[in-house]
Amino acid sequence: MALSREQVVGTAVDILRRYGLADLSMRRLARELDVQPGALYWHVASKQELLVEVADALLARIEEPHPERPPAESLASLASAIREAVLQVPDGAEVVALAYAVEPGSVRPLRDVVRLVGRLGVAPAERDAVAELVVHHVLGSVGIEHDRRRAEAAEPDVSPPSPAEAAKAFEVGIGVILRGIERPS
Repeated sequence: MALSREQVVGTAVDILRRYGLADLSMRRLARELDVQPGALYWHVASKQELLVEVADALLARIEEPHPERPPAESLASLASAIREAVLQVPDGAEVVALAYAVEPGSVRPLRDVVRLVGRLGVAPAERDAVAELVVHHVLGSVGIEHDRRRAEAAEPDVSPPSPAEAAKAFEVGIGVILRGIERPS
C-alpha cells in the first residue's frame, strides 16, 4: 500500500496525542509508518511543514463562524473552540503556535480570528496585531494549563486551578480583549 500525506499527518497527530511534541520526530514517525525516514519527504518537505499540517488537523473540526452572528460573539466562541481543541493534546498549543509563526494564514480557524477582528472594526493597520493578541491569549492559556498539569504530576503538593477556574480565567481574558476592541482609546 502506498503511503499518503494523510497517513503521514494522521500518524503524526497520533504520536503527538500519545507522547507529546518531544517524541514527534521524523525518525519516530517513519518507524510508526514502517518506512524509511526519506519516504516522508515525498509527502512533507520538512518537519516545520509537517507541524503546520498537524496544527491544521488539530483544528480541522472547528466550525466556521456564522456570517450573521455578531462578530464579538463569534470571536469569543471561536477562541473557546480553539482552546478546547488544543487543550486536549499535549503540546498542542506549542504546535499551533509554531504553525502560526511559520505561516500565520495556514490554519483556517486562525484566519477566521483575523477576519472577525476586522469585522469588529479594527483598523486594517492594527488588525493583524489584535488578532495575534487573541491567538496569544488562547495558546498561552492552554500552555499554562498544560504546564500546571505537568507540575502537579511532578509534585503532587502543587494544586493548580481546577479546569473550571482555568476556563473562567480564559473567558475573563477574552472579555477584556473584546471590550478593548469595542471601546478603543
